[in-house]
Amino acid sequence: MCQSADVKQAVLAKNDGLATALRDDLTRRGLIVVNLLSSPGSGKTELLGRVLARAVQRGISVAALTADLATENDARRLARSGASVKQVLTDGLCHLEARQVRGHLEGWLPEDSELLFVENVGNLVCPASYDLGESLRIVLMAVTEGEDKPLKYPTAFGTAHLVVVTKTDLAEAAGFDEAAFRTHVHRVNPGVEIVRSCARTGDGVDTVLERALAVRDGAPVHSPPLSPQPHVHRPDGAGNPHPRVMSAPAS
Repeated sequence: MCQSADVKQAVLAKNDGLATALRDDLTRRGLIVVNLLSSPGSGKTELLGRVLARAVQRGISVAALTADLATENDARRLARSGASVKQVLTDGLCHLEARQVRGHLEGWLPEDSELLFVENVGNLVCPASYDLGESLRIVLMAVTEGEDKPLKYPTAFGTAHLVVVTKTDLAEAAGFDEAAFRTHVHRVNPGVEIVRSCARTGDGVDTVLERALAVRDGAPVHSPPLSPQPHVHRPDGAGNPHPRVMSAPAS
C-alpha cells in the first residue's frame, strides 16, 4: 500500500514539473490554458462549442484539445465553431497528463493563439489530480446529476477556479435543488464563483469566455482551498504555478 502511494506521488510530482514548465512556456507566448472537467454527459462539449464560436465571432484566436478514450466525435462537433480543434485519444487512460498536452501542441497550435481550452476525459476522479499547465480550471456539472456531487467528488470541486452548472433549462424537471448545490460547493470550495449556463439558450456562454479572457489579461483567479498556495496568472509569466492537489478538508 505504501509503495503504491509512493509511486503515485512520484508520478504526480513528475507531472507537476512538466505542467509548470508548459504553463511558463505558454504564458510567455501570451496563451493561457483552460482545463474543463466534468462527468460524461454534463453538456461540456456543447457549451464549449458555443464558447469557441463566440470567441471566433469576436476575432479571438482560440483553440481546443478534446480528449476521449475513443472516437473523434467531439472534435468534429467543436470544429463547427471555426476554431482550431484537435482530438486526443487516450486509448483507455481515464485522464490527460501534461506530457500529452505538450506533445499534441507541438506542430499544431497556431502561433497567435490566445486561449486554449482542454476538454478533459469525462471523469471527476482521476483528472482532478493532474495539472495540465492550466491557468484556469473549470468544473462543470449538469442539473441532472444531483446537487450532492460536490460532496461526492470534493477533490474535483475543491480545486476549481470556477464552477459551471449546465443544462439549467432542465432544473425544474430534474428537481434540482440549486440552493443545496451552492451550499455543497462552498462547503468544499468557499467563495468560488458558480455560473449558471444553458447551451440551448446561450445563457452563461459569454460569462465563461469573459472569465477566461480576464485571466489572459492578468486577472487573479480564485484560490481553491485544496491548493497550498494561490496561483496568479501574469502575462509576463510571473506568479505561482498551479498547486498540487491535496486532501479535502474535514467536514
